[in-house]
Amino acid sequence: MRLKSELYKKEQDEIIEQIIKILNLENNNTYTLHELDNNKEIQIPIMELIPEIRKWFSFNGIKAVGEPIILNYKTKRL
Repeated sequence: MRLKSELYKKEQDEIIEQIIKILNLENNNTYTLHELDNNKEIQIPIMELIPEIRKWFSFNGIKAVGEPIILNYKTKRL
């Protein structure tokens, strides 16, 4: 059986490009966990990618994608 990394290379590259754009890595290549934890403009689009990530990537070793915390992250107020 072929690996997802072989079968779905194009789809994986597209998701990686989306994450790079969300994080604006072309202009800001460093983030702290504090910055990511407090930036809903980054968190929400990445969380919305989880179904696609599950479809195209092997996520057995990625607990946050395999078993995400169920939160209503769009309405959560801190």
